[in-house]
Amino acid sequence: MKRLLLLLIFAMLLFSAAGCTTAYKAAVDERSIGTQTDDEIITAEIKADFLQDELIKYMDFDAAVYDGHAYILGEYESREQIARSVQIARAVDGVRGVTTYMLPKKDDELCGTSDNLLIYAKVKKELIADGDIKSTNVNTKVVQCNVVLLGIVGSQAEAGRAVNHAKGVDGVRSVKSFLRVAR
Repeated sequence: MKRLLLLLIFAMLLFSAAGCTTAYKAAVDERSIGTQTDDEIITAEIKADFLQDELIKYMDFDAAVYDGHAYILGEYESREQIARSVQIARAVDGVRGVTTYMLPKKDDELCGTSDNLLIYAKVKKELIADGDIKSTNVNTKVVQCNVVLLGIVGSQAEAGRAVNHAKGVDGVRSVKSFLRVAR
């Protein structure tokens, strides 16, 4: 029942999004439509489980899934939160592995939410402007002014270009790439 509900929510989101953008993103994605759908359903289920969990602070944790591999990102207050997030992700049907990128939560006057959003926008702008990168295949996250790149790209050169663009943005402290090259 829960999986059917998540599938319906995903379908509504898919159809309510701008049709051209969604169709373009699906067309240029290195994964099959079936794999894309499975990954989005798994992602939605992990996020729903995060939302219902008392230990996880939903606004501090994010998840993305590519080819059944879950990536958990964000900020933690305790090591138990990290362990719980991995436990939640592994319990979702279809998850083949879990990788985390978690930083201890801290107040940082030099990097707040607005700084993260600005960095995100600048990195996306650089990726979109580069005609040699399919920017919709590069999922960009920013945690404490550190850029995390996720997704499946067409070549190692494309992954390298994405990393270089992110490193070139003012305010970026570091870049962690989880980009994989399509098989």
